[in-house]
Amino acid sequence: MATSEDPHWGKEDRRRYRSKHRSTRGRRPQIFGALDLGTNNCRLLVAKPQGSSFRVIDSFSRIVRLGEGVSLSGKLSDDAMERTVEALRICADKMRRAGVTHMRCVATEVCRKAGNSIEFVDRVKSDCGIELDIITTAEEAALAADGCEPLIDYRNRHALVFDIGGGSTELVWLGLGGKRKSEVLGWMSIPVGVVTLTERHGGMTLSGAAYADMIADVAVHVDKFEAEHGIAEHIRSGRVQMIGTSGTVTTLAGVHFGLERYNRRRVDGAWLNARAMLDVCRRLASSDYETRVQEPCIGVERADLVVSGCAIVEAMHSRWPVKTLRVADRGLREGLLLGMMQRTNRGPQSSAANGAAAPLKEETEGTKIRL
Repeated sequence: MATSEDPHWGKEDRRRYRSKHRSTRGRRPQIFGALDLGTNNCRLLVAKPQGSSFRVIDSFSRIVRLGEGVSLSGKLSDDAMERTVEALRICADKMRRAGVTHMRCVATEVCRKAGNSIEFVDRVKSDCGIELDIITTAEEAALAADGCEPLIDYRNRHALVFDIGGGSTELVWLGLGGKRKSEVLGWMSIPVGVVTLTERHGGMTLSGAAYADMIADVAVHVDKFEAEHGIAEHIRSGRVQMIGTSGTVTTLAGVHFGLERYNRRRVDGAWLNARAMLDVCRRLASSDYETRVQEPCIGVERADLVVSGCAIVEAMHSRWPVKTLRVADRGLREGLLLGMMQRTNRGPQSSAANGAAAPLKEETEGTKIRL
């Protein structure tokens, strides 16, 4: 192995070698943690930079149902908070073991709605050492779109990204330009997700009329977004890409592909024919609870919620009938990671010089996780 003392090296070789090793010697490796706490799920990614992207070194996902009953009571229940705190302790331990140096932990719709969310956030900080940031609907939509950016085909003129959550559904309408540039032309947070829709209409057993009512509930909001942006006309003229990121969409893909167990590599980035997608939606909507439980990519944890997700998908497709949907097993967490890495690489002085926003104050150092 050559070293800087190799007699065959010239002066320029030695200079490059010493410059490279002087820049990394003694530096603490940068490890990033991104946590997304939603109405239904708690998800964590731990990653380190790799080129213009990152490499995941640890992850965690658990259905905690934090929003269970919130649409009826207006508050987080004691049982739901206990389940969630337990999952967050695992996340804190994973970030601590990985040596996370930068993290951002966000909460979404359920914590925006619940009357006792501030008390819950305080408890998470006290019990887990994690500072949760309750983000706005605008930031949630933007982060989801940022996380899906690698799946955008820039030969199109527009992209429509949707993220079906437990308490809300985010829509982002993008204009696409050359050199892989995109512009947010519009966004909407629909105050309906798989948990809220299930609590309103049921999920264990569901009649055809109840399923139609679910679709109608969502269609009211979809129609408002369509009226503002005229997306359907762009779809008819071609060159619009639709990307779906959510447990619903990845589940539909897994069922369609007949996977015996969920496989992210098979699902993330896959193209799903719209006709096949709708066939799966209608089959699941008309099946009984036990049949849905037996589907390997659904199981008992999703069997009561998946029909609501199907209704949301159908409501969007009825207004925006694309021929294919690109499936994304990525989104908000990836958007968080990319944002943190970009801000860290620029540094505060560079950010200010370019007129960009300074690093968000909610982005915390890994040492804030108690040892």
